[in-house]
Amino acid sequence: MSATPETLLHDDLLEGIRERAAGYDRENAFFTEDLAELREAGYLTALVPVEHGGLGWSLADAVRAQMRLAGAAPATALAVNMHLVWTGVAKVLRDRGDDTLDFLSREAGRGEVFGFGISEAGNDLMLFGSRTTAEPQADGGYRYSGRKIFTSLSPAWTRLGTMGLDSTSADAPKIVYGFINRDDPDVRILDDWDTMGMRASQSRTTVLDGAFAPSDRIVRRLDPGPNADPLVFGIFASFELLLAAVYAGIGARALDLAVDSAHRRTSMKYDGRPLSQDPDIRWRIADAAIAQDAIEPQLLQLARDLDELVDHGPLWFAKLVGVKVRATETAKHVVDQAVRASGGSTYFAGSELGRLYRDVLAGVFHPSDDESAHSTVANAWLGPVDG
Repeated sequence: MSATPETLLHDDLLEGIRERAAGYDRENAFFTEDLAELREAGYLTALVPVEHGGLGWSLADAVRAQMRLAGAAPATALAVNMHLVWTGVAKVLRDRGDDTLDFLSREAGRGEVFGFGISEAGNDLMLFGSRTTAEPQADGGYRYSGRKIFTSLSPAWTRLGTMGLDSTSADAPKIVYGFINRDDPDVRILDDWDTMGMRASQSRTTVLDGAFAPSDRIVRRLDPGPNADPLVFGIFASFELLLAAVYAGIGARALDLAVDSAHRRTSMKYDGRPLSQDPDIRWRIADAAIAQDAIEPQLLQLARDLDELVDHGPLWFAKLVGVKVRATETAKHVVDQAVRASGGSTYFAGSELGRLYRDVLAGVFHPSDDESAHSTVANAWLGPVDG
């Protein structure tokens, strides 16, 4: 392997990314410079096999790297995540003898950037249903019509992985997964991203007005509803693990900032000594550290299990949603404790901790949400509800 997460995302690169993060957030601007530097470093090919022009990293490597990147700029990491998810899916399939997405790996190795066009407003079925229509064409391709939300990397993606519902074919209904090109005239990207946090991700709404995926870019036609197809598993596993890594990275950075603040600030109550000597501040930071320490080992072990083809059987989905929920909820708790320990300065707009406080809230909106995750875990352990 030509580079490791630590050598590719070296401290100088991350410091430049961290310095730009506040400006992107303030201006609600896309992370153009960050993306250029990450692309030049080869980061977008991290999960692409060496023979396709990539670095050949494992999922565990990518998890470590995303934690590092998120500690510098959460929105940059979150948006890059969506490209890494697709290259991760290709890896998961390839590791299991399925070459369906080898074309994706080759294109990513040549510099194409993949967007994740799956989420839809009001679709709480996620991968198991769709409000988007997928209209079959005579040549085997499909035309997609619908609105996809939270499409991160909107200013930069060149290929969009998406899905829709075919309700007209003889074997309908089918959920159809395919890939479309950015230059398709039936793709519109709205300039509607103005959010509380994660602003640089520019996860805009994508409108598909009959956007075309040719037959060689249609990768699955599946029955609606829960499905253990390898593609669904690959999407689920890559998304949950890499997403959890972003939020684990936010928590780690918040803890570091709280420690720095405690050593720097002083207390009149304790005769000018640093707040690191204040028992209340010490307890709060210790509480954050205890929570943060539990996440990284769980996350890395599950990623290694995926890399090593460990068979968790029907518990795989439960384990994946569990680590996502624990990572996002832990990150929220750690950031909250860090803000409380660091004082009122974090309430000012220029505070990095204040920005992390806003960014970390996005974790509750990513699938699987808390309710869906608990349902998945209950079904895995107790079986489905009768009727």
